[in-house]
Amino acid sequence: MKNIIKIAFRNLYRQKRRSFLTMGIVAFGVLSVLLFSATAGSFKNFMISEITDSMLGHIQIHAKGYVSSLDNLPLDKTIKAKKLKELEKILDEIPEIESYTYRILLGGMVSNYLESTSAKFSAIIPAKESKVSPLLEDRLLKGKFLKKGEILLPEMITKGFDSKIGDDIVLVATNVDGSVNGQPLKISGIMESVVGPTGKYGYIHFDDAKSILRMNKTEISEVAIRLKDFNDLEKVNSILNEKLGIIKNNKGKPVFEIHTWEKLSPFYNIAKMIDMMSMFIKVILIGIVLVSIMNVMIMAVYERTREIGAISAMGTLPSKIRWMFLFEGLFLGVFGSVIGVVASLIAIFIVNISNITVAFGRNSNILLQPEVSFSQIVITALIVILVAIVAVLEPAFKASKLEPIEALRQN
Repeated sequence: MKNIIKIAFRNLYRQKRRSFLTMGIVAFGVLSVLLFSATAGSFKNFMISEITDSMLGHIQIHAKGYVSSLDNLPLDKTIKAKKLKELEKILDEIPEIESYTYRILLGGMVSNYLESTSAKFSAIIPAKESKVSPLLEDRLLKGKFLKKGEILLPEMITKGFDSKIGDDIVLVATNVDGSVNGQPLKISGIMESVVGPTGKYGYIHFDDAKSILRMNKTEISEVAIRLKDFNDLEKVNSILNEKLGIIKNNKGKPVFEIHTWEKLSPFYNIAKMIDMMSMFIKVILIGIVLVSIMNVMIMAVYERTREIGAISAMGTLPSKIRWMFLFEGLFLGVFGSVIGVVASLIAIFIVNISNITVAFGRNSNILLQPEVSFSQIVITALIVILVAIVAVLEPAFKASKLEPIEALRQN
């Protein structure tokens, strides 16, 4: 077998130009896959961070049925004070949770005494909200962050609305009992909208919402959670479903429903498309490797027909001839993969030190910081090597089945 390996290696060197061209094609395929995957992953991670860290949080907990009627912002599907205490106790026992906060979501009318418009608002506790959504303040286009008695208006409302920062407006909302109440608030800032329905909300203080809605006890619309490590998302989601699933109401039905950011943001579908594009690029890589190596090895069989006939006549077993071609394909795949991986790491390093940015929105840029994991490198290389071996199977079996006499007669 050692001699077969040496012969296979020398055969590649005999056709240097063809072998190097094939390895170059394989390397280019590996480079394309790893560089695209790393860059697309950088964009996806940036967007996930923007969405979770600027408004959603990683996980949200609501009263059962709330999310299905989210467009109406129902005040009769809130988490009551008694159940909230049970929920707090469970959240405090989960070490993977970094912080959590409460929100009240409400719809209402804002008026500057001359004109009015409808809007949706998220009532927050600023200190806690900043821990769960650390990028929320970065969405401020003008003004300063929220205090009690103030309001942050979404940008889309301020267009054509004759009010500016520092002006007083009135927020009017309907309570759960159907009565209407209003409260004057001062405009403290203008918020930029982001992807998703809650990215178009304005913000008021949690205590102001309780006053407007006349809530005597603590009732909330949702609990937003931030994890210490985003990779623990599924783990914590499973824990919460298990522990909260046993909490029932008087009718024996679950009190809570848990949603990860994926179920709350439309960007999740875009993230899946990015993953599908990465898979599509990998399929193209497989096609390139398969066709390139199969073409090289078929040509090798035709060019070395008499040589194959000669070594067969000398007593070389068909299995050894097959192994010789298989090792040639293996070497093409391995060397091409190694070159491609090295080129990919160099390209990714260059992109990272170049600080390439892509404009995103008006006030932010995406800094491309592609990263590729060791497992991703290994999987891509193994796929290439495996496909290279598969591509050689047909030429290898064809070579091993050549009759020595007929092969020696070939010109």
